[in-house]
Amino acid sequence: MLHLPDTPRPEAGHPSVIFLHGFTGSKSEHHRLFVLLARRLAQLGIAALRFDYRGNGDSEGDFSEMTITRNVEDAVAAADYLRNYPDLDPRNVRVLGFSMGGLTATLAATKMQAERLLLWAPAAPEGMLRILNGKIPATTTDHGGWPLGRQYFLDLATHDTRKALAAYRGPVRIIQGEKDQAVPLQTAISYAEHANAELIVIPEADHIFGSFQWTDWVFEKSIEFLI
Repeated sequence: MLHLPDTPRPEAGHPSVIFLHGFTGSKSEHHRLFVLLARRLAQLGIAALRFDYRGNGDSEGDFSEMTITRNVEDAVAAADYLRNYPDLDPRNVRVLGFSMGGLTATLAATKMQAERLLLWAPAAPEGMLRILNGKIPATTTDHGGWPLGRQYFLDLATHDTRKALAAYRGPVRIIQGEKDQAVPLQTAISYAEHANAELIVIPEADHIFGSFQWTDWVFEKSIEFLI
């Protein structure tokens, strides 16, 4: 879903933002976070692209075949799509990643040539592997009704967010809920060790920013960074 601005086209074209959703999420995300922010950005002159990874949401494919590497490929393809889209600035593609989407965005940012990187409660490989208690399943496993393939975990262990952040040269903003039970605050603190990163912690907020007040705060700090 591509939200296009109604505002006058700048000489170089409109800037754009790619939204990367979380684990078992979708292009809408919890309480339509992505939809609402994308519409706000379009009103401000910034195009916004929301999509489902292969095997997720409305996209074709099997969820059991999902890997972080494949999600990164999807993110890079989305950036290529926007760079070739009429009236959009090919040099001004930004990326927003939520939870697992934050992990994906971090790993993809340099390949996407992202102008800036916005992370909401970004997950880390070691945190996602922790649910296995150190044991990678031999076959596809039932994860709350989601068929999670063995390759997902094998692939996850190959990724290094610190290395990816070190290679990325653009500005980074991280927004994290203080009381997030899905992705610990310490994970965001580790991400924020990147030289060009700043961390904003929302007091008392949970993983999905599940209140009007928290959502308003996230949107305010996100728009401030993206415009």
